[in-house]
Order: sequence, then structure tokens, then C-alpha cells
Amino acid sequence: MSDTPTILLVEDDRQIRELVAATLEGEGYAVVEAGSAAEGAVKAGACRPDLLILDLGLPDRNGINFIRDYRIWSSVPILILSARTQEISKITALEAGADDYLTKPFGVAELLERVCALLKRAPAERDQLGPTIDFGDCRIDCVHRVVSRAGEPLHLTDIQYRLLILLASNPGRVLTHRQLLLQIWGSHAVENNQYLRVHVGHLRQKIERVPAQPRHILTEIGVGYRFQP
Repeated sequence: MSDTPTILLVEDDRQIRELVAATLEGEGYAVVEAGSAAEGAVKAGACRPDLLILDLGLPDRNGINFIRDYRIWSSVPILILSARTQEISKITALEAGADDYLTKPFGVAELLERVCALLKRAPAERDQLGPTIDFGDCRIDCVHRVVSRAGEPLHLTDIQYRLLILLASNPGRVLTHRQLLLQIWGSHAVENNQYLRVHVGHLRQKIERVPAQPRHILTEIGVGYRFQP
């Protein structure tokens, strides 16, 4: 990523596009604007942005299909800005490859916070794990499959370990219930959200200082979970 991050903003509402662009430029980001999916695709290939901000309701193409095509050749973070508030819209976008979802209307402060968090992750970090992952007073030794807290080893079941690794290797990204269930248990379990909640609860008991007020495994109500290092 360059010293001045480039953000591609694909939004057909001119007023919103100009507001978001002015806000981001005021924070020192370089912004490339597009008002349609076709224009966005061309500019994405030309400027190779560090972050894509995308509206789902584009005039010439469904934003979900845009995400799927973009993910074939690019792994840079995608932040959705959409007026669609239904849970299914959020889940579909996240499963297609988006990293975060912000509904309209939104606050400028929250927008900037989401943008900053996404830009902290280089694209390659999503695909490769380091030998250790540190968060809070916990450490995951990926080589030896050992998790410790304050230097003391924790006993995690195989499912708890796999669930923690999956979450921790996607910091800041919302993972949907379906994604987690599919990758941990397989297609036969994709509708069993209660099963997932039980295992997340047990995992929180082991890694969180106050399990009822988690700092690391955060719930995105109705959608899934987000790992906060």
C-alpha cells in the first residue's frame, strides 16, 4: 500500500458520493470516484485501490455480482455502503467477499473508523498466518497448535481451536454464521446457529477476561461474529 492510500468509491448517488469523497480527502486519502459498476470496474483495474467502498444498489449491475467478480483478481478490503438494512442483504454481501457493511444513513466518524480499520490490513495478510498471533493477554502458537493466556496454556477442544484460528486470521472482518458453520462443521450444519452460539460461548469463557462483555469475539447481531485483536 502506498504512503497515501487510494480509495475507490463506487456510488451512484452524486450527493452521497461527493460527501464521502470530501470526507475521505479531508483525512488525507486519495479518492477515485465512479457512478456505476461499469465505470467502477474500469477504474479498479486502472488505479488498483487500497480499499473499495461500494454501494449495492448500482444502476447498471447488482453490487453482489460486482463483488464476486472483483474477488477473482483482487483481495483488497471492501466496505459496503448501502440503504439495504435487511440481514439477508448483509449476509449475502459478506459471503460474496465484502469485509464490512455500513448502512445508510451513517455517521462520518463511524465511516472513518471502518475505513481506517480496513486499511490497516494488507491484502496478503488475509491469506497467510504468521507463526504466532497475539491479542490481549493471549497468544496462539500456530505451529504447535497451542493457545496460552498470560503465559499459561489453555485447554481448547479441536473445534474451539479451529473456530478461534478462523476468527483470529480475519481480524476486523465480519464472518457470517453460515461461513463459520460451513468451514468448521461442513454443509450439513449451515443452519444450526444455536450450535455455533454454544461453542462461541465456551470459547469466550476461556479467552475473555469478562466473557459476558467480550473484547475480542464480538457479536454482529443476526449476521455473525467479528474478531477484534
